[in-house]
Amino acid sequence: MESDAFSMKKQSNVLRLKCSVQTYDWGIRGQDSRVARFFALNSGSIIDSDKPYAEFWMGTHDSGPSFLIPAAGENGGGIDSDSTSLKSWVLENPNVLGDKVVQKWGSDIPFLFKVLSVAKPLSIQAHPDKELAKELHMLQPKVYRDANHKPEMALAITEFEALCGFISLEELKDVLHTVPEIVEMIGNAATNRVLLLDDEDDEEDLKSALRSAFTQLMSASKLVISKATSELKRRLHSQSEVRQLTAKEVLVLSLEKQYPDDVGVIAAFFLNYVKLSPGEALYLGANEPHAYIRGECIECMATSDNVVRAGLTPKFRDVQTLCAMLTYKQGFPEILQGVPMNPYITKYIPPFDEFEIDRCVLPKGESVLFPASPGPSIFLVAGGEGMMLLNEESHRSDVVSEGDVLFVPAQTEINITSEVELLIFRTGVNNKFFDTFMNAENTPDLHVTTMMHL
Repeated sequence: MESDAFSMKKQSNVLRLKCSVQTYDWGIRGQDSRVARFFALNSGSIIDSDKPYAEFWMGTHDSGPSFLIPAAGENGGGIDSDSTSLKSWVLENPNVLGDKVVQKWGSDIPFLFKVLSVAKPLSIQAHPDKELAKELHMLQPKVYRDANHKPEMALAITEFEALCGFISLEELKDVLHTVPEIVEMIGNAATNRVLLLDDEDDEEDLKSALRSAFTQLMSASKLVISKATSELKRRLHSQSEVRQLTAKEVLVLSLEKQYPDDVGVIAAFFLNYVKLSPGEALYLGANEPHAYIRGECIECMATSDNVVRAGLTPKFRDVQTLCAMLTYKQGFPEILQGVPMNPYITKYIPPFDEFEIDRCVLPKGESVLFPASPGPSIFLVAGGEGMMLLNEESHRSDVVSEGDVLFVPAQTEINITSEVELLIFRTGVNNKFFDTFMNAENTPDLHVTTMMHL
């Protein structure tokens, strides 16, 4: 049973946010970057045509905080200009999260919402589970800045490419037969161990063989890596004159141009090459290898910035940790098409409690209702313009347009009408979490029931 504070709230409780940008080297430069455009519209800043705009952060993480924007003519509710962070305000007003969220995650928003504009590949990386995150944060707090896990989901805005998870055993055997540079790097023993396996072997044997081969590859010396990438490049250029290269081979040559003499170039052969169309999504659990290649996407994750890197990067590499932490599951990742909730809203539901994403395409002149959720939400207006109803009784409304970011408290419904076709993304706590929570609350205590019948 919710407290009185959680009775249905009017939309006047919705807060506008001023959000943060990250200008990592791999970002898309200038006006071509959606991140740049969203940030400029959201903050009133001017786009620098020479600057790479990589990530637009919406949430409470200390590395990219969001701040409250007071409504015109108002300075109430503890909002002081735009200097009040969303994190500090939520900490002082935990009721906006809903009881169940506070019980599970404390007085903070459990998800981090982002937009990514990717011009060149990110590092081959993985994110630790909670146990490893705590250990890494304790040992190297300057590298691993928090103690949380980081499951995540990417929802394509444009055509989007990524390396994600290990290829199947059959595909790996084909790689070992056709990429001699890998055999040179990992040795005959590790190669033969994989080639002698079949799908009916014990799963742990499969994982052990893959772990051994991948660790050998990633741990190779700079001299060995340089020699292998040079031979690979020379061989593929030669073969391209007599046959059409595979998509993976074309990708590898592209990676080599951007990251010469990098082990990640060859490691790409071990990973699935995934191409998402706009509106498709993939999710990544803890300890799964991946690297985003190019394109723009919405991304949501647990509130963390922990990354263990080992290739395609000039940043700190922790090869030993990465190779030890991976699950070594094989197979192509699940691609989510989303579940239609109504003619305009599609919901993407990963197997993580912390978040889900809604994608709304609202044609000109149409209206849509986002139902109230037991937890908080953040909305991004990614295109178009419309009116958000603030108070049903007085019919007060407010304009929403591209670049607007809104924090919506628990138990607050949102009603929007488009004036120009609107594209809106919403993230909030996964509704399956609340279903599970309710089921747990409604499950009778078997011990107590048994005692009553004695």
